[in-house]
Amino acid sequence: MDDRCPFHDRSALVNRNRLPRWINSLVDRIADAPMSPIGRIAARRLGPAAPAGTVPATEFEDKPIRVLITPMNYSGQGRAWARALEAADTSISARNTAVDVPGGFSFEADLVVPVGTYHNGTEWQQREFDAASRATHVLIEAEEPPFGRMLSRSVVAQATALQERGVDVAFLAHGTDVRLPSRHMADNPWSHYGDPGIYAPRAEVLAARNIRLLLESGRPLFVSTPDLLEDLPSAAWCPVVVDPSRWAAAPRNRTDGPLRVVHVPSVSAVKGTQLILPALEKLADDGVIDLRLVQGVPSAEMPAVFADADVVIDQVRIGSYGVAACEAMAAGCIVVGHVADRVRDEVDRRTGLALPVVESDPPSIEETLRRLAALPDRSGIIEAGVDFVRQVHDGRMAAAVLTDEWIRPRTNTDQEGDAHASRD
Repeated sequence: MDDRCPFHDRSALVNRNRLPRWINSLVDRIADAPMSPIGRIAARRLGPAAPAGTVPATEFEDKPIRVLITPMNYSGQGRAWARALEAADTSISARNTAVDVPGGFSFEADLVVPVGTYHNGTEWQQREFDAASRATHVLIEAEEPPFGRMLSRSVVAQATALQERGVDVAFLAHGTDVRLPSRHMADNPWSHYGDPGIYAPRAEVLAARNIRLLLESGRPLFVSTPDLLEDLPSAAWCPVVVDPSRWAAAPRNRTDGPLRVVHVPSVSAVKGTQLILPALEKLADDGVIDLRLVQGVPSAEMPAVFADADVVIDQVRIGSYGVAACEAMAAGCIVVGHVADRVRDEVDRRTGLALPVVESDPPSIEETLRRLAALPDRSGIIEAGVDFVRQVHDGRMAAAVLTDEWIRPRTNTDQEGDAHASRD
């Protein structure tokens, strides 16, 4: 999924390579000690807690299964998975929470908690813990503690406390939290971890720590994008979810005029913007493409942006695909990006469908776009993208994975029955 880290340790994605080693060491020690005096001061700088009782806690419908997905909601996925679960099973009431960070991406959530309250509101933390204890299942995202700084801000301690209340806890990794830079750079010559603007040593420490936490938890594990199975092979892939009806746009297969190309460099070093921009500007000067770089556009306005595009360049460094690519395909755009062969193979194996993202790494971006611009008919690529999202990313597959692997675990008998049915 998109690597958007709105408030927790940003040091993995900040240019710290130019700092002296002792400063980096000091920064890391502070980040690793949130309950220290300096850590407490840093938390207070995030803002005061709202007055007691003014921020609500999670509420569930009166149903046999009550699921809470918390606390990150990256790209609105926590809420999307919750809605997918409810759509798939009427016996489930699913809710999600998200921390509201000023200046961050705005995505809808069932409960939005001000960042100051999340970190510093002990009264809200206790009420939310009590509310979560009434859930039957809690899915913790990105190894972040659901209840802020309660229990020394330890996600392990908070998960254990929920389990002691009889709650079935699982974990879901989103991206940077478990992606090992050493592995990624060894497998991918275009890895963003090799960018001088990204401090890979810190990202390595955090990912290794989180992987160890997850493996030692003994709980069901999920990842939001298939590439993360390289770092967490014991997890299940829970596909990201987009609403096809929200992104649906009028069919278009223009073959006259320049190719309308959109690129959304949410984090340019990660997306690889600087590696492809010279080629894109050259193509624009040659009249091959009409280039639009989109920044600072609210999520609510993005369907209109994609509806006016022929091609969306997603990313050329990570080697996978995420929410933005799915949204663009649902809108009838051709998506161009770099997806590793093993990721494509994994998608094919798990879905029976070829991933319809047009392959391109940085050196081949100009050739790829010239080829697409010259095609007399691009409708086949467009239709494959729309169908892929409907089949894999409309919520049904995500709900099935969460249900079969965690909420209502499938038994060996169930799986054998499916195998017999498929043979028949």
